[in-house]
Amino acid sequence: MSETANPIIEKAGSNSEPNLKRQPQVDDETSDSGAKKPKTNPPVQEETEKEEVKEKSLEIEAAVAEDKGSRHTMEDAWVIMLDATLNSPGKLRCGHFAIYDGHGGRLAAEYAQNHLHANVVSSGLPRELLDVKAAKKAILDGFRKTDEALLQESSSGGWQDGATAVCLWVIEKTVFVANIGDAKAVVARSADGSDKASPLKAIVLTREHKAIYPQERARIQKAGGTVSSNGRLQGRLEVSRAFGDRQFKKLANCRLVLLLLQIFILLT
Repeated sequence: MSETANPIIEKAGSNSEPNLKRQPQVDDETSDSGAKKPKTNPPVQEETEKEEVKEKSLEIEAAVAEDKGSRHTMEDAWVIMLDATLNSPGKLRCGHFAIYDGHGGRLAAEYAQNHLHANVVSSGLPRELLDVKAAKKAILDGFRKTDEALLQESSSGGWQDGATAVCLWVIEKTVFVANIGDAKAVVARSADGSDKASPLKAIVLTREHKAIYPQERARIQKAGGTVSSNGRLQGRLEVSRAFGDRQFKKLANCRLVLLLLQIFILLT
C-alpha cells in the first residue's frame, strides 16, 4: 500500500476562444421576392447527463462466537461496528471490528471495548480523503490514549486487569490491522488465486508479542524488567504487550503497550 494520500486533482477550464454573441435573425422585408425569410430557432444545445459510474461497494458480513473455556467468568470482549463513523466528518465508509482478550479479570477488556475506537476517531482517523500515514498515526495515538486513561482508571479503582487486542478498521477497501499481545488476525485467501471454489490458504497478518521471543525479551530487559526461565515477564505474565497490567508497567517504566500495525488493500 502506498504511504501517500490520493491527490486531489482539480480540472482547470480550457483556454478556448470566447463565445461570440449571435446577432438576432431579422426578416428581410425589402427582398425582391417579398417573401419573408422563415425564422429559424437557434440550435438547441443538448445537455448530456453524465452517468456516475458507482463502484460496487464492498459488502461486509461479521459474526462473533465466544467461549470462556475453563475460567469461571468470561474475561474477553468484542466489537462489531459495520458503521463506525461516530458522527465524525467525512464521507468514506468506516467499519470497526475488535477482539479484546482479557487476563486477570474483564475490566481492561471492557474499557478498551468502550473507548478505543472513540479515541482513534478523536485522534483524527481520516475519512474525507484517505491518508494512510494519518490513519496510522490516529490508530497509534488512539491506542496510547486508551492505555493511559485505562491505567488511571485502574489505579483509582484498585484493579490490575490487562487485555491483549486485535483490531480492524475498514475504510472503503483499505483494511488497517493493529494488535498488541498474542491476539491474531488471519485472512483466508484462495490458494490458487481464483474466484472458484478452492482450498483456502490462511495468512497470518499479525506478530505475537510474548516475553519468550528474543526481540521482546531484549526490550524488556533493556527497560529493567526480567523474563524468567519459563518465558514469562517477571515470572508471571506470558504476553509482553497489553492494555492495562498496571503492576507490570510500574517496573522500571517497562511500558508494554506498543503495537504492530499492518495495512493491506482488500482486493475484490
